[in-house]
Amino acid sequence: MQRAVRGAPPARALARYARAAARAGMAVTLRVVGAAEARRLNRTFRRRDYAPNVLAFDYGEGAGDIVLCHPVIRREARAQRKRLAAHYAHLVVHGMLHLRGYDHARRADAARMRRAEARVLRRLGFADPYAVE
Repeated sequence: MQRAVRGAPPARALARYARAAARAGMAVTLRVVGAAEARRLNRTFRRRDYAPNVLAFDYGEGAGDIVLCHPVIRREARAQRKRLAAHYAHLVVHGMLHLRGYDHARRADAARMRRAEARVLRRLGFADPYAVE
């Protein structure tokens, strides 16, 4: 767990979210960053010039990094009227599933990933982030 900014949920909570979606033997670093770092990483590795809420870097063999952009996550949680912890849980789980090989580029893959996210989040005590209220 690495923090470049303040305000994210406690490290133990983030680790719990990650473990809930992990496969045995995974080695993952979670890093909470500001918008400038997230934008720089997104521009360098994805050629997209904005700060995303989450980036996942898969190094193979169950190893990877998940970068969480706190200002974006905080802003999205407010806009979606979600608790900050719930939005972080969703994005940590989302990143972990990417490291496990899930993707959402195609419609069928996206549906499979959403179902997996909802299942893990339910076990953590959070609502389905895709449910329409």
